[in-house]
Amino acid sequence: MPNKRVLLGIIGRPHGVHGLVRVQSFTSDPEDLARYSPLEDDKGQAFRLAWQRPGIAEVSVYNAGTWQPVRDRTTAARLTHTRLYVARSALPEPEADEFYLADLIGLRAIGPEGELGTVTAVHDYGGGVSLEIARADGKVLLVPFTRSAVPEVNLAHGRIVVEPPMEVAP
Repeated sequence: MPNKRVLLGIIGRPHGVHGLVRVQSFTSDPEDLARYSPLEDDKGQAFRLAWQRPGIAEVSVYNAGTWQPVRDRTTAARLTHTRLYVARSALPEPEADEFYLADLIGLRAIGPEGELGTVTAVHDYGGGVSLEIARADGKVLLVPFTRSAVPEVNLAHGRIVVEPPMEVAP
């Protein structure tokens, strides 16, 4: 897990003309996002947030050895859709029988007939979480991440047990 990163937020559109941005936080308390500093984007660029009001933040970018606040709308607009990550190791360890969704990626998926494949992604579009499982035949299986479809998660053994809700067509 040392190289894993966890998506904690996304920078949205600018707010006003002085460089503030809307930020969607995926932490249980949205304001906690700013405490995980520095955050990184997909390319490893470091960011720091300072909340101005709920959902609105000032962003600073680490550049040439210093933190430079974004001060104008044009620069803020270029940050729209920037995904903000933190190293998995920076997060507190989950309680017993809990885990981070990012910890599921890479686990083997075992079904009633044997190994189904490997979890390659976790999706959450608002209607519920689903797991993307890459099968050996090159096909992808999407499974809802519910107790009935995934009755067991075993991080220690690197696997999940999957009861697909319907037969997958060949």
